[in-house]
Amino acid sequence: MLEILAGRWLAVAEAVSVHTLSCYPVAAFGTVEQRKLLPDMLGGELLGAYCLSEPQGGSDAAALSTRAVLDGDAYLLSGTKAWITHALTADFYNVFCRTGGSGPKGISCLLADAGTAGITPQAAERTMGLRASPVAQIVFEDARVPADRLIGGEGTGFTIAMSALDSGRLGIAACAVGLAQAALDYAVSYARERQQFGRSIIDFQGLGFLLADAATQVSAARALTLAAARLRDAGRPYAIEAAKAKLFATDMAMRVTTDAVQVLGGAGYVADHPVERYMREAKVLQIVEGTNQIQRMVISRALAKG
Repeated sequence: MLEILAGRWLAVAEAVSVHTLSCYPVAAFGTVEQRKLLPDMLGGELLGAYCLSEPQGGSDAAALSTRAVLDGDAYLLSGTKAWITHALTADFYNVFCRTGGSGPKGISCLLADAGTAGITPQAAERTMGLRASPVAQIVFEDARVPADRLIGGEGTGFTIAMSALDSGRLGIAACAVGLAQAALDYAVSYARERQQFGRSIIDFQGLGFLLADAATQVSAARALTLAAARLRDAGRPYAIEAAKAKLFATDMAMRVTTDAVQVLGGAGYVADHPVERYMREAKVLQIVEGTNQIQRMVISRALAKG
């Protein structure tokens, strides 16, 4: 589904993927009472945001500094989160915060209502792409979150966050495949119709081979993504395969969308054709849900362990 949505408009697919990510903590780790929210979450009546990154720490999630202090029957939540999709429109936030000491074992996850006093979304960032799905910082100033909104118990937040990102990486990989397929389809259609030197430009080997490579890369990324998803569906370990899929598919999308612009030449550089938007949108996929450098680190560490 995400692949199909991304082939039409990546901002919609990315928004759906992030919302699904924001439902994951309650679905997988929530209490019976918390899970009563799931029908509205999964049905779309409630829109969610996933609050992990901070201004001074994105890839180093274990070093986050947003803090929650238990005060009677509630936590007082303070800090700042950054690059939050749906920050300005969400009904609920999954906030990863420090309830204990340093390191991953001191991190917990709180489910906060967006209307809670002391929670203030900031102005939307001016982004390269995905402008229909804005991101922003969120400031928490002693926001009072009921203690029964703690998901999974104190100290389990980092485990929840990493588990959610394993699934989220599959979503982003699927988005990348859909976006790249759209770029390829448009470039092929243009190359069939565009005439130079008395024939269609797709008949020139330089462009024909470029498009052949792109088609092969899209198919390979789709297969890698589906292979990881099948492992997840079967209840088998899939985290490393998800990292591979996210790494390969998003690097592929950046390459294919850039090549699509090249196929159109000067026409590819203007907004009259969608390929310039595809290229701008592809870049963010190499960054979200863990940068591709982080994916390489995850994969290499798994190889080192054997």
